[in-house]
Amino acid sequence: MKLYRLETVQNLPITKEKAWEFFSDPRNLKAITPDYMGFKILKGEAPKMYAGQIIQYIVTPLLNIPVKWITEITHVEEGSYFVDEQRFGPYALWHHKHFIKPIKNGVEMIDIVDYKIPFGFLGQLMHPILVGPKLKEIFDYRRTALIERFGNYEI
Repeated sequence: MKLYRLETVQNLPITKEKAWEFFSDPRNLKAITPDYMGFKILKGEAPKMYAGQIIQYIVTPLLNIPVKWITEITHVEEGSYFVDEQRFGPYALWHHKHFIKPIKNGVEMIDIVDYKIPFGFLGQLMHPILVGPKLKEIFDYRRTALIERFGNYEI
């Protein structure tokens, strides 16, 4: 099975503290996820993120079919980074690192997602046609939603 990677970098004109407050709260995921995804947290949101936190979601990523997605927050360094890993859901593997780095006049947000698609060779055939473009679309939406919420970064 092939391992894929999606990396995004976005600069935002906010403090590291404000970025951490927003991104470490799972309840804010809905605000930066396309509406058609039908994103809904079922269990696990907490006012403060912690390693070992289990979060259950429902999403409809493809063909309007609802999928239960369960992730675990496996690593947290307060104010700097956290990692979520899928425990059950649509991917054979999902490992998502979120980094927050202070820069001049704001923060740099870095997302690194390593993932595997199920269904072996068939899944690999679907990656360039469906899965890869869909993930890019979701993260492009996230970029736009964050600009609308926090403004465009300027040096």
